[in-house]
Amino acid sequence: MTTTRSPVHYAYVLRCSDESFYTGYTTDVQRRVAEHDAGEGAKYTRGRTPVELVHVERFESKSAAMSREYEIKQLSRAQKERLIDGSDADAGLDPQ
Repeated sequence: MTTTRSPVHYAYVLRCSDESFYTGYTTDVQRRVAEHDAGEGAKYTRGRTPVELVHVERFESKSAAMSREYEIKQLSRAQKERLIDGSDADAGLDPQ
C-alpha cells in the first residue's frame, strides 16, 4: 500500500531586476521561479525579469505558508533585507 504525502508548502521572496521584492506562496519553488522568469508568474514580476530567489521558508500546511507570506508582505523594505540577509529571522515581527 502506498501512502500519499501532503505537499510541502513554501513562502518565498524574489529580488526582481529593478531591485524590488516580490513575496509569494507555492508548493514547488523551482517551478514557480521558472514561471516568474518566463513571464508566466505574477503580473507584478512579468516586466521585472529576471528574478532571483533570495529567501525561502518551508511549512507543513498551506495555511501556515500563506500566513507567513502575508506577514512578509507587511514588512518594510529594510525588514525584508534583514530577513534575506539572515540577520533577523523574525525581521521585526512580534514574537508568538
